Amino acid sequence: MSAAEEPRPVVNAMTIDVEDYFHVSVFDGTYPRHEWDRLESRVCANTERLLDIFAKADVRATFFVLGWVADRFPALVQRIAARGHEIASHGYAHRLVYDQTPLTFREDVRRAKGLLEDVSGRPVLGFRAPSYSVTPRSLWALDILIEEGYRYDTSIFPIRHDRYGIPLSPRHAYVLERPGGSLVEVPASTVACGPFNLPVAGGGYFRILPYAWTKWGISQVNQREGKPAVFYLHPWEIDPDQPRLAAGWLGRFRHYRNLRETESRLQQLLHDFAFGTLQSVLANSAVANAAAPVGVALPYLW
Repeated sequence: MSAAEEPRPVVNAMTIDVEDYFHVSVFDGTYPRHEWDRLESRVCANTERLLDIFAKADVRATFFVLGWVADRFPALVQRIAARGHEIASHGYAHRLVYDQTPLTFREDVRRAKGLLEDVSGRPVLGFRAPSYSVTPRSLWALDILIEEGYRYDTSIFPIRHDRYGIPLSPRHAYVLERPGGSLVEVPASTVACGPFNLPVAGGGYFRILPYAWTKWGISQVNQREGKPAVFYLHPWEIDPDQPRLAAGWLGRFRHYRNLRETESRLQQLLHDFAFGTLQSVLANSAVANAAAPVGVALPYLW
């Protein structure tokens, strides 16, 4: 096969959850929201570093920006947009969906969407819940997202985890048809291994496990399944000098493990695979116009 005939690489979705180190759910009980403003913020510097890394690699990403961050640092949101990246919503106050009522969730996602659109001057189509907290007990949130004008959601992780996960959920993007409209659901990426789905989507799995695991996993999704992977990271994950906050041993392990390795691993990842925004990946995928896999997803989800 000549170079001209070689298949084009699958373009994966690069996504960033723009939040500060103290927003992470493990610190909720120790550092309540009314104390956030007194803590040293590092989100701007860390996000700017990611922007530089992506510019060097000529990669565009989707930035799921926390409304709290956009409220305090609107210029950061404007710089992200000015560099050609997609602005999406991470909610406003970084509350787990299943810890909210439908009313408070609606107010949170409406506030975040309006703020991000005002600041960036662009429509906000996508949403990701803090800590992938759309689970069997918070599926009502998907209807609210449709009603509030979101077009896609990436809040379901099809794995078993102590904090999140719907292990029987479809592994690749699909359309949910609901009485009030439709929503494209984009699960975090996994590799099927017998009855289990193993996470290869990024975040703590990217830091804690060897880089070879992520590389193998994305290769499996791309080459064996012919599907794009959805990778995620937080700005604080490239910041080994961030303040150390109090938490239990498991929380400290998950949050601080291998922070010094993340930036170099990210650069290697950008070299090894092709990436683009989540919106562009969906636009170039059959899922954008596919019928909903009703027989697979909806009986389990609803």
